[in-house]
Amino acid sequence: MFDLSAVKGIIFDYGGTIDSNGAHWAEVLWDAYKDVNVPVTKEAFREAYVYGERYLATHPDVQPNHNFYDLLKIKTDLQIRYLLEQKLLEDNDKTAGYSLAISKQCYLFAKEIISKEKEILKALQDRYPMVLVSNFYGNVQAVLGDFGLLEFFDDIIESAVVGVRKPDPAIFGLGVDKLKLPASSIVVIGDSHAKDIVPASKNGCQTIWLKGPGWGDDDPDATADLIITDFMELATAFKI
Repeated sequence: MFDLSAVKGIIFDYGGTIDSNGAHWAEVLWDAYKDVNVPVTKEAFREAYVYGERYLATHPDVQPNHNFYDLLKIKTDLQIRYLLEQKLLEDNDKTAGYSLAISKQCYLFAKEIISKEKEILKALQDRYPMVLVSNFYGNVQAVLGDFGLLEFFDDIIESAVVGVRKPDPAIFGLGVDKLKLPASSIVVIGDSHAKDIVPASKNGCQTIWLKGPGWGDDDPDATADLIITDFMELATAFKI
């Protein structure tokens, strides 16, 4: 049970939480694929998505100065290339435009969501110290700066920088250390039960799970101290 009276600090996840209101980014991208009429199956897209994520885990294509649009373009270029190489997508006069259209749509999607959330983030920042803990590619500062989010966080823990990735509880331990508060007085807000809620709980933090459209692998019995389905519900949870 979420105990607001005990909260003295907040740890936020970023990707999937702040930038997509709980929706898994694979689902957001797949929606864009459909809107742009890319003629591939969801299974083929899933293969391409996984390929791209694994590729970026071992190749430094993403640079610290890349904003979110740059990141999306790199990811979708990788996905389209994979689909073509695996002959899951036919190369024609439309192919060259897919990545640009998908990236633009997804960037504007995130920008619109974030613009609505800033009032809540500002209200929370006025009350609590806040730290961001994110699995990212070494460019989260540029992404946050582009979206006007840097001002809301007292510190940023990024997996590519600290060398620890979720679901390792140690990355949330770093966030707890930055806040200089007992873990029991910190609430972690994230969209992934496995990568945010479970490791945060292991650190002794309270948890708020922003439960949005996953990617078909959710545990039906998963829970948290508080479950919400819309970022804007944080206004009620924190009595803003």
